Amino acid sequence: MTEILKGLLIGCGFFARNQLHAWTETEGAAIVAVCDRDAQRARRHADEFAIPAWHDTAEVLSSGAFDFVDICTTMETHEELVALAVRHRVPVIVQKPFAPDIETCRRIVTHAATAGVPVMVHENFRFQKIFRRIREILDSGEIGELTFGRLSWRNAIDVYSNQPYLLKTRRFMIMDVGIHMLDLARFLFGNAGGVSCFTQSVKPGLAGEDAATILLRHENQATSIIDVSYASHRFPNPFPQTLGEIEGRQGTIQILEDEVLVVHSRGEQRRERIEADDRGWTAAPWTQIQDSVPRTQQHFIDALRSGSDFETSAEDSLKTYALAEAAYRSAETGRVIDARTLWDTSHAA
Repeated sequence: MTEILKGLLIGCGFFARNQLHAWTETEGAAIVAVCDRDAQRARRHADEFAIPAWHDTAEVLSSGAFDFVDICTTMETHEELVALAVRHRVPVIVQKPFAPDIETCRRIVTHAATAGVPVMVHENFRFQKIFRRIREILDSGEIGELTFGRLSWRNAIDVYSNQPYLLKTRRFMIMDVGIHMLDLARFLFGNAGGVSCFTQSVKPGLAGEDAATILLRHENQATSIIDVSYASHRFPNPFPQTLGEIEGRQGTIQILEDEVLVVHSRGEQRRERIEADDRGWTAAPWTQIQDSVPRTQQHFIDALRSGSDFETSAEDSLKTYALAEAAYRSAETGRVIDARTLWDTSHAA
């Protein structure tokens, strides 16, 4: 396959500009139209990125003009939009969170799989340069079999100005950032079963939680702790860095600020600093996340063109979503929840 794959981006909201910038760098693909219910916003994005066409309805998917669709909208719209793409047999990359609840996720997975239309969830944390490097170190066996990990994402950035709907979101922190961290835990440690969670609402007036602490028991018997917060006041603010450590039977990897890794192994240590990609359109403090978007999208296109599996396919992402669902159920009941019981798509409506 040598032709350029033509894409439609739906949703010109908060994060769309990062994705549109990234598509200009993605080899083998080009966005040829954007769509938003706000026609003026769609037109502005088309003009800014020299995109030939803009639309105010997703029904344009029926035109047969697109080889894929990038759905960059809120989770409440995902089932309908993915179903529309599946109906017209257009492969999908869709923003996280996958959907508002596990039952909807199951329906999306079952519907797409039955139709044979590939769907990938845009899960970009695992495509950050620092975590690709950590994966290389783990695969080398340098620190041995994994036993423990902690992934911490705590800051007090004002997410509410650009995304005011978050103030009224009942499932907030775990779905906004926690699900990224749960995917990272799976990427680094493998699948998990047992989940225990406590949540907090620190900011007055929130409908949902803005902090959560999650304990996972992985299938390889390692344990990991995920802690996330939008109510942690530190100066300078570490946003958007994920900090922590990963322990193995022969060593440890520390994940420090400024994208520094300290690897302890065989009685010695070494430091590695992960440098930014130096793209013209990225800017602090968002650079670490922005740099991951082109890698996420390139993986989607490469897999689509080769027919190989997506790392974060709809089926695989159901396992990540099951961890988030289990975390909420644990917080509500005070019990340890086995997330593996939530993966089964055979119960989809």
